[in-house]
Formats: sequence, structure tokens, C-alpha cells
Amino acid sequence: MISLRKIVVSAAALMISFSISSTAIAQNKRKITVEKPDLEEIRISTLTPSSPYYFPKLMKKYESNDTTMTNDEYRHFYLGYMFQEDFDPYRVSPYANVTDDLRMKSSHTKEEIDTIRKYAQLALADNPFDLRQMSFLVHVLKEKRKDMSAKIWEYRLEHLLGAIKSTGTGESMDKAWYVIYPMHEYDMVQLLGYEATDAKFIEPGYDYLSVRPDETNKTKRDKSAEGFYFNIIVPQQQYMLKHPEDEEEVEVSTPEQEPAVPDYYPDPDEIPAQ
Repeated sequence: MISLRKIVVSAAALMISFSISSTAIAQNKRKITVEKPDLEEIRISTLTPSSPYYFPKLMKKYESNDTTMTNDEYRHFYLGYMFQEDFDPYRVSPYANVTDDLRMKSSHTKEEIDTIRKYAQLALADNPFDLRQMSFLVHVLKEKRKDMSAKIWEYRLEHLLGAIKSTGTGESMDKAWYVIYPMHEYDMVQLLGYEATDAKFIEPGYDYLSVRPDETNKTKRDKSAEGFYFNIIVPQQQYMLKHPEDEEEVEVSTPEQEPAVPDYYPDPDEIPAQ
């Protein structure tokens, strides 16, 4: 998996603007209970139609902006995606990096905002758990004064980050955070006020990110952690189950035409969350 790690590290090194909000977890008023996840229970529950945690049921609640969705449901929703048929931890959406140059700018024209919004939504239609695209989308929606739309996406983002934070503390392999995509490792350390400086893979399936305090964030320069551990055992297993012929390289395909943005992406600025 060496080349896969290189791809993830180089992508994370870009660290372009619109970073994950440092208040995302703090804004979640519901208390987050930290507990090592029972992945077998989550696998069974999210694959069983009669279960309240059946993945399509959770997806329906998530897409309808159901604010009664509990932290435990978000936890099953996030971690349960690893066991769904279309899960692929190293596939990168062809729309994810289309607007990198535009996002580097400190301000944008109306046309540029519309372009960023379009491709962020396409990337999220392709991968609903792309936390960085969510953050980009929140930023441009606020810039365009689409406040209700921004709040909906910010709510989703903070609860998905909360699901990750609920799995551990990151201070050891036994207390590692569970992530479904390696890129989420970088989102978590950024959320906590750090910059990743190096990444190391540890058998049988852990990543260790060395970090330093983010000097651009004056409120977090006193951070003292040297690094954090992430559990990626299941994503690796799922990748190899679906790509047994390819242990070293990741092949990214480009669709012939852009997929339509799904119905749950209409401009919801005037539609309150349930």
C-alpha cells in the first residue's frame, strides 16, 4: 500500500483554503461519548433491513436534514459506510480537485462561487463523506449569503467529525481514531489546530501522523501533541477485497459526462431543517 499512502500524503499537502472549521465539534451541543466502536455490530446493523441503523434508512434521514438524527446514528452512518457495496477508501472523485486554483483566492466573483459550488456538489454526489468538499461548500455558501444552505452543510460536517472523535482519543494505537478515508486523518488534525508533518504506516493497519501546532492559529499555538494514531484496518481490508489485483496502484477513472446533482442538492436556503 506504499503508493496509496504517497497519493494521500501529496493530496493532503496541498492544504488549500477553506479549511475544516475549528469550531465544528464545539458547536455540537450534544455530548460526544468516546467509546471504541464494535465494528461487527455496526456491520450487521447497517446491513440488516429491519435494523434502525440500516444504512439506507440512515442515508434517507441524513439527506432529508433530519435534526433528530442522534450521535449514535451518525456514528453508525459514518462507520457503517465501510461495509457498503460502493465503498472504496482510495478512490478519488474526478471532481474533487477541479477548482483548486479558484479556492486559493481570498475572494471570488459570483461566477467563481457558482463554479466552486457546482463541483463541490458534484464531488459530494460522488462521495457523500468528502469532509473537505463539505467545508469548501459551507465557505462559498456563506460567501454567497446562502445562510440556510450553509447551516445545513455545516451541521452535517460537524456531526460526521463528531462521529470520528467518538471512536477514540488518537493518543495510542489502542485508542486510535477510526476513519473511513485516510484523508479524514488530515481533517481531524487540522480541526485540532495542528499541521501534519509526516505520516507513517504501522502494521497491521494504523497510520501515525506527526504534527506541529498550526502557527496561523494564534489560539492553538500552545498545542503539545507530537502525533496521532488512526485505525484504517477495515478500509484496507475492504480495498483489497474489491481490488485483489492491485496492491500498489490506484486507478482513477474519469466519467464521460458529469452526473446530475441529486434532488437533495436543490438550493435549500429557504427550506428549514426538519
